Amino acid sequence: MAEILRIETPSLGDRSYLAHDGNVALVVDPQRDIDRVIGLADQHGVRITHVAETHIHNDYVSGGLALARATGAEYLVNAADPVRFDRTPVSDGDTVDVGAHMRIRVLATPGHTFTHLAYVLAAGDAVAGVFTGGSLLYGATGRPDLLGPEHTPALARAQYASAHRLAGELPDPVPVFPTHGFGSFCAAGEASGEESTIGREKRVNPVLTLGQQAYLDSMLAALDTWPAYYAHMSPANLSGPDGPGLAEPERADTADLRRRIGAGEWVVDLRDRIAFAAGFLPGAVSFPLDTTFTTYLGWTIPWGAPITVLGETPEQVAQAQRELVRIGIDRLAAATGGPQEWAGGAPLATLRLVKFGDLAARMAARPSSGRNGGPVVLDVRLPLEWRASHIEGAYHIPLHELPQRTGEIPAGELWVHCQSGYRATVAASLLAARGRDAVSVDDDFGNAAASGVPLTGH
Repeated sequence: MAEILRIETPSLGDRSYLAHDGNVALVVDPQRDIDRVIGLADQHGVRITHVAETHIHNDYVSGGLALARATGAEYLVNAADPVRFDRTPVSDGDTVDVGAHMRIRVLATPGHTFTHLAYVLAAGDAVAGVFTGGSLLYGATGRPDLLGPEHTPALARAQYASAHRLAGELPDPVPVFPTHGFGSFCAAGEASGEESTIGREKRVNPVLTLGQQAYLDSMLAALDTWPAYYAHMSPANLSGPDGPGLAEPERADTADLRRRIGAGEWVVDLRDRIAFAAGFLPGAVSFPLDTTFTTYLGWTIPWGAPITVLGETPEQVAQAQRELVRIGIDRLAAATGGPQEWAGGAPLATLRLVKFGDLAARMAARPSSGRNGGPVVLDVRLPLEWRASHIEGAYHIPLHELPQRTGEIPAGELWVHCQSGYRATVAASLLAARGRDAVSVDDDFGNAAASGVPLTGH
């Protein structure tokens, strides 16, 4: 009998897994902060003997090598992956015993990457589940374009074939345990559900319900851009990343903060956007510490740029640090307390938060965007979101492009919006740090039309 435990990382939309028989355990696709995994194994009184990677990850720094070294476990990685560390190489058709009662069978499932693997876990005579990584997700598949456009067509066709291989070789009741698909940008299309089986995926997943060309057309049409930091994850994982450094960050006082802001460094306020808007250190940028924090901060800030985080408590700073080491950002400075302390008594800045109804009223009063006092509307959503529907006359610069493109925004009263408010506040704070008077639309875009904002493209 095997028990499979999920290890959630909501900020990256991923899951890792610990499968055990009460004595020994297999871990699949661990995140870099391996203390969570070791703690879970200790909690259940089991010894980790095997760690397996479904693929060389593009969206996070793996904890697999560090976990294997810390526990003495075998580290299973595709024999075809050109890694620069010792591992137990595995290939399609291999079987590996995990203790006396569990066994995994290796299946080649290319598509998300060329060397992607799935692992079928058996306990005794029963199949306990299949770990599908970035292959078969819940209602979707992993995206095939992360290795570059020249490889996308071949990987997309391989993804279709791999999903059909899984559906053809495994019985309908077998549970499916993907790594991606819970908000991860590694998913192609919108994954859905908290659990699933091969049989359910046969009924609901487009890769298994559509013909190949129809699937390819719909899946490729749903692909949008992906976070810029992805470019640094695969090289780090091929080289063999160390475990995370979670020692307390360097402390920054008021003078340090002034110096860092004056030097153009990134000083990031972790508080929620309502608290930030009420009063913040001039020059600081709002990245509230919620489930989108890691993705959008890693995507927006230039790779390797110095980062100082501002948190209300040491615990908030520690959580931000943990989130960032998962994508390879290891060095932080930090300050705790509140904006009055950070500013050293100097005046604070504020940010106006509004709703789409306020924007509609402002546009009606001054309809000429950017001229004669009319508002300049800036949409910072992704290209697919923009193409689906957008405000008439709005300018479009995705948030991750904004630091390099602020000069394109015309002068005038600037109203910034996104899909739900998070990116709008980040963008407005970034623009305020660069001297613009920006208003953040803290509202769901679904409310725009009903509020009287004129839309097009829908």
